[in-house]
Amino acid sequence: MWLYLVALVGLYYLVRWHRERQVVSHLRDKYVLITGCGSGFGNLLARQLDMRGLRVLAACRTEKAAEQLRAQSSDRLETVTLDIAKTESITAATQWVKERVGDRGLWGLVNNAGISGPWGHNEWLTKEDFVTTLNVNLLGTIEVTLSLLPLVRKARGRVVNVSSVAGRLSAVGGGYSISKYGVEAFSDSLRRELAPFGVKVAIIEPGSFKTNMNNTERLLRQVQEGWDRARPEIKEVYDEKFLASYLKLLSENIFSRCNKNLSEVTDCMEHALTACHPRTRYSAGWDAKLFYLPMSYMPTFLADTILTRGLPRLAKAL
Repeated sequence: MWLYLVALVGLYYLVRWHRERQVVSHLRDKYVLITGCGSGFGNLLARQLDMRGLRVLAACRTEKAAEQLRAQSSDRLETVTLDIAKTESITAATQWVKERVGDRGLWGLVNNAGISGPWGHNEWLTKEDFVTTLNVNLLGTIEVTLSLLPLVRKARGRVVNVSSVAGRLSAVGGGYSISKYGVEAFSDSLRRELAPFGVKVAIIEPGSFKTNMNNTERLLRQVQEGWDRARPEIKEVYDEKFLASYLKLLSENIFSRCNKNLSEVTDCMEHALTACHPRTRYSAGWDAKLFYLPMSYMPTFLADTILTRGLPRLAKAL
């Protein structure tokens, strides 16, 4: 019995391995737009796909970042400035893309641009802090996608949305996890709606990687700023001792463990764009595969116990 089961599982993975190795033809004729190419995953992916021969349209928030990327790439790669939090910027970039792809349509849209915060304990934050994050990570992603969908549909192409393990498991307060849960939901509904048109939607769920978004000093400063703006009665509940212990925990045990190999994420993105049979979801990083993903399926009480273990004790905790 067990021998048959092992053989069946082995056959399943063999068939999946074979299917996932099949590559889309005529890649050099296909256009891919990537947002957030100024640094991090987007920057590396743009250069990676450029070397692969695809026609990369790289969107950067500033012209300076665009110039630096062009200097590191071939003449085939083109750049455009895009702030996904601004409708007028998205409209202008959409027109720019239309002029370049023409009747071929847009094979790939990679929604990579995003921000990490403001974040911290929910009580330390304001509505505006949540709005800032949601406006970029979720609403900006949605608006860019809706603006470019007609071009993607024309090419029967791909939409690749960058979520996070925080879109499966909310470990800290603030708008980041909320926005990534939203990206997951948007991607799921979009995948089902676009399937009849031959368009595939993939979700990338990275673990903790060392990018500008995870800059330790900036993230610790965001937590401190949230604390500084908190109401006096909130500070009394948590107290300064808790804050100091919390910042030390973040600095020494969380931010310091970020993976520096960004290609683990960009390889997933590239596969989602170039494979004939891309996956629906890609978990990048061992922490995503072995910790966050399994924990997202655990009973709630068990996940809560694991995530809160080791946190500083509150001044007025029961």
